Amino acid sequence: MNSLDCPLCNNAKISHFHRDKRRDYWRCQTCYLVFVDQHQQLDLAAEKAIYDLHQNQSNDLGYRQFLSRLAKPLLTQLTTPQNGLDFGCGPGPVLAEILSDAGHSMTVFDLFYANYPERLNSRYDFITCTEVVEHLRNPKFELERLFSLLKPQGHLAIMTKLVINAEAFSRWHYKNDQTHISFFSRETLQWLAKQYRAELSFFADDVAIFKLLD
Repeated sequence: MNSLDCPLCNNAKISHFHRDKRRDYWRCQTCYLVFVDQHQQLDLAAEKAIYDLHQNQSNDLGYRQFLSRLAKPLLTQLTTPQNGLDFGCGPGPVLAEILSDAGHSMTVFDLFYANYPERLNSRYDFITCTEVVEHLRNPKFELERLFSLLKPQGHLAIMTKLVINAEAFSRWHYKNDQTHISFFSRETLQWLAKQYRAELSFFADDVAIFKLLD
């Protein structure tokens, strides 16, 4: 794959979307993902150094309220106690605690803080990704894997800020985080839903939940 092929659908039909002082941003004409070329991405050590600065603790009520924007609508979809995976849980798996407290059995995985690959060999009733997909270097591989880990009629719940248009993107603080390299829009998520035969529901401005149709 050429470095400027789309990292989500591998399509070569891309266009230049925006340029700032540090990076160029490209947009796929097929799945509408906006992305940063791999040559302008941080290396893994520099990426982790930024994550290590985050202070997301279990007793931080503001952070718990932030995560509840995903947890609350997801919990309405889970009618019985189920097995879930929090993918990209970070150093403090607060969302997993919230969902465990609601009666669900939770497993966590994170490339930097809970790197247990064997946990990605099981299947789950639901998977959560909060503020994760915008960091993915290879979103095609990761999202294919996550959908494959879901049991029939399983749920994939994603929280990420969404691209609106080029003008809004030019002023968007979200793109200024150098660890953010894959930017999704409603159109991108709708494309994913078609690819993986899933029903897609939006909650708030940054929460989407997929449910497999079979």
